[in-house]
Amino acid sequence: MDITIHWTFLPHDDPDASLAFYRDTLGFEVRNDVGQGKMRWITVGPAGRPGTSIVLEPPAMDPSTTDEERGTIAGMMAKGTYARLTLATPDLDDVFTRLQASDAEVVQEPIEQPYGVRDCAFRDPAGNLIRINELR
Repeated sequence: MDITIHWTFLPHDDPDASLAFYRDTLGFEVRNDVGQGKMRWITVGPAGRPGTSIVLEPPAMDPSTTDEERGTIAGMMAKGTYARLTLATPDLDDVFTRLQASDAEVVQEPIEQPYGVRDCAFRDPAGNLIRINELR
């Protein structure tokens, strides 16, 4: 069986801040940018890897989502507990230095985890938890 991850979705509440973060701080390519205002869907992905993308989307846009659910989602995003993503890089220290120099909220500096992974963690502008593992 040959299956890959093609798209994953992360919510955003400020498309311009999210775009700047993923494009300028992480160096991702912009693959698509549709809509306007807060109703923008922005597709980004790692340079040279067109088969893997992250779609930054407005939260809770499904018409079946209730107002109560939207409130819950907004509260979870504000706390940084709604969505998460794990990335990987061969040079964790360089990426961490770039993140520290940006407006990213550092959650955890690079550390060797007891389960055999060296990683760090931060939040993107929408509060999504982003972990970065060091490839070995």
